[in-house]
Amino acid sequence: MAIAYSNSIIPAKALHKSLPAAPTHGRIAAVHSAEPGKNPIVPDKSPKLQQLKSSALSPSLATAAPSAPAKAVESPGKWSVDSWRSKKALQLPEYPDQAELESVLKTLEDFPPIVFAGEARSLEERLAEAATGNAFLLQGGDCAESFKEFNANNIRDTLRILLQMGAVLMFGGQMPVVKVGRMAGQFAKPRSENFEEKNGVKLPSYRGDNVNGDAFDEKSRIPDPQRMIRAYCQSAATLNLLRAFVTGGYAAMQRVTQWNLDFTEHSEQGDSFPVDQLIWTDSASAIQVYRELAHRVDEALGFMAAAGLTVDHPIMTTTEFWTSHECLLLPYEQSLTRMDSTSGLYYDCSAHMLWVGERTRQLDGAHVEFLRGVANPLGIKVSDKMDPNQLVKLIEILNPQNKAGRITIITRMGAENMRVKLPHLIRAVRRAGQIVTWVSDPMHGNTIKAPCGLKTRPFDAIRAEVRAFFDVHEQEGSHPGGVHLEMTGRNVTECIGGSQTVTFDDLGSHYHTHCDPRLNASQSLELAFIIAERLRKRRIQSQLPAVSFGL
Repeated sequence: MAIAYSNSIIPAKALHKSLPAAPTHGRIAAVHSAEPGKNPIVPDKSPKLQQLKSSALSPSLATAAPSAPAKAVESPGKWSVDSWRSKKALQLPEYPDQAELESVLKTLEDFPPIVFAGEARSLEERLAEAATGNAFLLQGGDCAESFKEFNANNIRDTLRILLQMGAVLMFGGQMPVVKVGRMAGQFAKPRSENFEEKNGVKLPSYRGDNVNGDAFDEKSRIPDPQRMIRAYCQSAATLNLLRAFVTGGYAAMQRVTQWNLDFTEHSEQGDSFPVDQLIWTDSASAIQVYRELAHRVDEALGFMAAAGLTVDHPIMTTTEFWTSHECLLLPYEQSLTRMDSTSGLYYDCSAHMLWVGERTRQLDGAHVEFLRGVANPLGIKVSDKMDPNQLVKLIEILNPQNKAGRITIITRMGAENMRVKLPHLIRAVRRAGQIVTWVSDPMHGNTIKAPCGLKTRPFDAIRAEVRAFFDVHEQEGSHPGGVHLEMTGRNVTECIGGSQTVTFDDLGSHYHTHCDPRLNASQSLELAFIIAERLRKRRIQSQLPAVSFGL
């Protein structure tokens, strides 16, 4: 059940047995799902890995390469909510006060879940459609949420640009768009170094607001367990507001023309645009094209109303929206893990979807161990460093039943590496008969340092990686299933380029991120039109054989 169907983020009574505060947690907690899944997940009771299913692959994939089973990996053993503690855990902070840490974790265990298991199952079903080319994933939001920027306007603006982008992609692709936010829990950040040094002063690295503060002083940088409590409360409040927006009429298609961004009212570019030109061109702004698209949607809704077709149906007045974040701070994730009473499976109820990052995806690591036991849809961040055989083994560990929608591969490697490395990954997964959703993250492989010292990302490089992603999938006969972006609904100046031409000199004017640079609203919408055009071309090409046969 997605949040479009519920106005409450938590049940009135959670059937939840708390664990003792000792590190060896053995909690069993029963939380009633808001809605039973249509196809409940059946736990694999056999220690042996089941034969991977290749029949669910599209015909083009099944015939493009020999179908050979991947080499089996050893059974990882019995899983429990705390079995990750026996593995090597990277990127975890060192809390100086263990007693306070255990007290906080015990408190979190007593808190209600933020999301429901049924909602996560619903998302998995939608992602399964994206894996077969029948839907498209739009995943986006802040690089890292912060306590100081937490307010209703920021939440609304990010949701609004995601709704706009979703409308653009749905119009171009003529397919459902699965909208997932990097919101309501995306706090923790991996670091390349454990310490940061400035002017001879060495302090622990900033690891996200749920761990420590970003101010460069000793007190701020000490990991504070109480920050997890605040992160939980902010996540719950964020999701509560998102639920209100997507079920209370704000996400209705009738409002498509009202989703205009504040800066569009002051755009120097004219409002007129050819009615038959709904693709991105260098001579048109994303603002102009979006206005025309909104006008076309309004006309279609008017036609429906005149024909007697109601526009008050829930499918027209609400939308489905899910949340996601990187599974990094394992003590927090364990504390919010619950057993679902309808399926008997464990779900990490801090978010609908979780992903494992580039720095924590070791086959024998603690993060993979934790994630293999929770039934949420999972993402795997993959760079050009990923060995194809290692990817196959990782998927086997996380999805031994080869369940469609369970695994999303999020590629992040730059345009040139994408064209060289991605084909080998696709072929390895195909040979193993594994069902995955392929998604492009064009942000992380394109970070550079500007002359002023600030980190930035060139829009041209981001666009080039997206195009490479589509080109490779067209070449391999596989499905480009979605895009994963670090973005904001605010008019920031953190990524250079785009139709509004943010330059190096402009970076300092509205550079608000305290982590990595994000696309602003205009750049995000521009990129959506570029992707929508590729989806449109792909749709037209898929229809050509049928048209030719008819002639």
